[in-house]
Parts: sequence; C-alpha cells; structure tokens
Amino acid sequence: MTDPIADMLTRLRNAGNAGHRRVDIPLSKIKIELARILAENHFVHGYKVLDDGAFGRLRVYLKYTPEDRPVMRSLERVSKPGLRKYVDTNSIPKVRAGMGIAILSTSNGVMTGREARRRQIGGEILAKVY
Repeated sequence: MTDPIADMLTRLRNAGNAGHRRVDIPLSKIKIELARILAENHFVHGYKVLDDGAFGRLRVYLKYTPEDRPVMRSLERVSKPGLRKYVDTNSIPKVRAGMGIAILSTSNGVMTGREARRRQIGGEILAKVY
C-alpha cells in the first residue's frame, strides 16, 4: 500500500456511504492521531485501538445525522505521496468557511488548521474534512 492515509479516508467514506456503524482500519500512529482529531471535532463518535495479536486494528465508530446521513460529507486527501502540499501559517486553508477542518502534520504533531494557525506554525496538509 503506497498511501495508508488515503486508504483510511476511503474506508471511512465507504463505510459511511454504506451505513455501517463502525469500520476497522490497520493500525499506525498517524491514523490514531487522525481518528483523535475526527473525534475531537465531532465527525465520529470515537475510536478504539484493538489488539488482534499481530499488528493491531483501529476501530472507528461513525456518526450519523437524525436522517441517517453520515456527518462526514466529504473526506479529501490533499497531500499525496507523488505531490506533497506544504503551507505556512498564512496559507492554511479554511474549509467550508470554518464549517470543516483541515488536518495538518506539523513539527509539533498532527493538528487541525485552526490549532496550527493559533500556534503560528505551518506544515503538510494531510486532508480536508467537512
């Protein structure tokens, strides 16, 4: 697999469109951080790290509106292995006029664009979610 972050976003998108309540994803530290940010910003109910005896799994519990539509309407991978996208503090995009989030990988860890702007640091834009 050349892009595990894109794989995670695709699994979340597909599970939401299929109406699943949870999705299991192969485990990595950056995926745990992405799930933490999605949970803190109320795009998912939560997540759990499962030990399957080998590499581990990340279980993400999806969130739906009262009309049974996924809360995450769009998950878009921005920086890709073939073309990395880096921004400084002044160039961090606002997603849907602040209704969505940009997820950045910075020198201080993975955080939202809002948090990176507040701390005055730039980084690699991993994804946009709304």
